[in-house]
Amino acid sequence: MKNKKKKIYITTSLIIVLSLLLSACSEQKNQSSENKATSIRIGTKDFTENLIVGELYALALEDAGYQVERVPNIAGSVIHSSIVNQDIDMYPEYTGTGLLAILKLDLLTDPNEVYATVKEEYKKQFNLTWLEYSKANDGAGLVIRAEASEKLGIKTITDLQKHATELRFASQGEVDQRADGIPALEKIYGKLNWKSSKVYDNSLKYEILKNNEADVAPAYTTEGQLVNKDQYILLEDDKQVWPPYNLAPVIRDEVLSAHPDIAEVINKISSALDTDTITALNAKVDVEQEEYEDVAKAFYESIQ
Repeated sequence: MKNKKKKIYITTSLIIVLSLLLSACSEQKNQSSENKATSIRIGTKDFTENLIVGELYALALEDAGYQVERVPNIAGSVIHSSIVNQDIDMYPEYTGTGLLAILKLDLLTDPNEVYATVKEEYKKQFNLTWLEYSKANDGAGLVIRAEASEKLGIKTITDLQKHATELRFASQGEVDQRADGIPALEKIYGKLNWKSSKVYDNSLKYEILKNNEADVAPAYTTEGQLVNKDQYILLEDDKQVWPPYNLAPVIRDEVLSAHPDIAEVINKISSALDTDTITALNAKVDVEQEEYEDVAKAFYESIQ
């Protein structure tokens, strides 16, 4: 009889313990669902690359169970104010932009140093966190016709400076005057004595190069047309005059504290992006005329 009572007591205790565990798990699950029911507002700047990357963030968060509100096409001049004013929760930013345009600090050229600086200052000044930065660098550069590059053996800006008198420059006007444009290059590499220099609209530069009306033009390092390496060569800034503009997510501290798993979700996206990858994605939109949402979705599925 005593053994029977003991068995009943143990069984009852197990049932109570299991019930409590199931209740706790259910409560935790409900709390997790409630947390993720809060919509995460992802902002993006008003150009192709930022739209693609913002969409990648959105897809990753939705896959992780979050509701996402997309806030696209915010002007670059106001997107920082948008997150500071809590109109958005996260957006793709560039380390060089944070350093120079937002913090207005001195020029740095080491990617890790730039990232560490903006991460520390954004946390201190704005209660914003920079998640991990990607290898994708959308910085300033110079592009040369592949034919001219091959003929003169030009692969770097040092090479370019030696042969500038043989090359026609397709300027955009302001690049000749801006402190971080041609003057910055000439300070380090030496004078660029072009064979000729004419001002063209930025949107026409690749047509100008393709039609052999010029040999060299200013460019951004992830422009979609740069996938055509048989036509255009992006020159190496071998003396690192220009600062890095690595892509990275910026998120409000309050949101990250409430949803710490967001960091791991979004960092996986950053780790999948490098300069060649971003350039190829931009090309699908800007050259092949695909929709950025479709391009982002296809790429996201490819890295799962």
